[in-house]
Amino acid sequence: MVKSGQAVDTGHWRGRGGRGRVAKDGPHPIDAIVGARVRQRRTLLGMSQEKLGEAIGLTFQQVQKYERGANRISASRLFEMARVLEVPISYFFDDIQDPGSEAARAQGDAGQGPEGAVSEGRSADPLARRETLELVRAYYRIRNPEARHGIVALATALGQASPEPADTGGASARSF
Repeated sequence: MVKSGQAVDTGHWRGRGGRGRVAKDGPHPIDAIVGARVRQRRTLLGMSQEKLGEAIGLTFQQVQKYERGANRISASRLFEMARVLEVPISYFFDDIQDPGSEAARAQGDAGQGPEGAVSEGRSADPLARRETLELVRAYYRIRNPEARHGIVALATALGQASPEPADTGGASARSF
């Protein structure tokens, strides 16, 4: 993990094409990860790119570019996004591995790349799975606080009772 003040080896990345745009050889790895985390959080909240853009004074196309890492997010813009997405700024940087480290290569080999998009398959990051998004959305549609507490208690009990996750082959149950 990258510590504050520590230099990050970005490998073969060559720089930017000016004014926040990405050079021809692609986005900086950290920009791609931060953009992916913006997308992940926005999607988790059920917010469209258009709604996020409206909240911070951008078009949905600009939000798309930020999420892909095609355009770099300035500090002030990231601050606004964190406010709208209801997360601390550190959310976008937590657990980022040094791109040149063994851990980062292993992270990439496990299918946990900088895209951070919600995936249909088996991601190493449970927050990047489609079934997690569906579960969280269904949970927040439950208006009764006691019922939500009961769901958390049930999920906790089931999680303690099953040592190995059931492999559904990528299929998700749509019973809620």
